[in-house]
Amino acid sequence: MLDLFSIPHLLMVLLVVMLLFGTKKLPEISAGLGKAIKNFKQAVNEPDEIDISRKKSDTNRSDS
Repeated sequence: MLDLFSIPHLLMVLLVVMLLFGTKKLPEISAGLGKAIKNFKQAVNEPDEIDISRKKSDTNRSDS
């Protein structure tokens, strides 16, 4: 079976990222990624807000 997240693979990915962006940009990139993940988790856990009044008015128009 393929082991996609083995240590050598992760080190290679880290090396490529360091070569592409440089070591000074890595903290900024990781902070941005962390904020994005945090916001995504908050959005998933929040209850959906549905505007029912708009949907009711749309159905009333189609009935007329």
